[in-house]
Amino acid sequence: MTTSVQQAIAALPVPREWLWTVVVRPRRRTLGIEVAPDGRVLFAVPADADPVAVARAVRSRLPKLALEVRRRQRRPDAPVKELVGGTSFAYLGRRHRLKPVPAETGRRVRLHRGWLELPRPETPSEGALRITEWYTACGSRWLSARMPSLASRVGVDCGSVEVCDLGTRWGARTHDASVKVHWALMQLPPALVDLVLVHELCHARVPGHGAAFRREVRLALPDADARERWFADEEPRLWRGAVR
Repeated sequence: MTTSVQQAIAALPVPREWLWTVVVRPRRRTLGIEVAPDGRVLFAVPADADPVAVARAVRSRLPKLALEVRRRQRRPDAPVKELVGGTSFAYLGRRHRLKPVPAETGRRVRLHRGWLELPRPETPSEGALRITEWYTACGSRWLSARMPSLASRVGVDCGSVEVCDLGTRWGARTHDASVKVHWALMQLPPALVDLVLVHELCHARVPGHGAAFRREVRLALPDADARERWFADEEPRLWRGAVR
């Protein structure tokens, strides 16, 4: 099946310089297209995908997909932080300066009087891990309180939400109706975190990213187009844990 779908896509006017792959995901019911931060394209298809139908769907999305690939290829390198006093870290859209503090027993990363306090780590990587764990813990509490109202707005049951490292993805919906969110999203303003949550919640109603799905997102967030443009501007600036 994968070979025939690959052949069908290869027959389209896909730019030769693109790096793309096809994967079969048995739980999918429709075509899914993912663009990695470096511009690589992944076509996710159901096990029983019709190569002709897949090719038709890909062809209809090529203009918009080409714009997204170019945007990803031109994006700046991922931010790298230096864990010294005064380094800026964002939480829910507000910036806080880093303040290294003595590494006393039981002391943890915390926001205190406008500063992000970090018990002095032995290595930069240890410090980065502690900060990502702080984002994860704070994000889990904030998102758990946020989810019920958004799920009600979309019209779906509110499952659990997990904050973790999703690699190149910002959000995901699992088969048990829970939602996963990348910890780095907690740097964004609430309106943009809501955009990702609503996106994943809408997948409970409509799989894929076609016109019906976009209608669902816009029913829940009438200003989704503006939020998506804002997200596209902010996303390349998100710190993902790299330190020096």
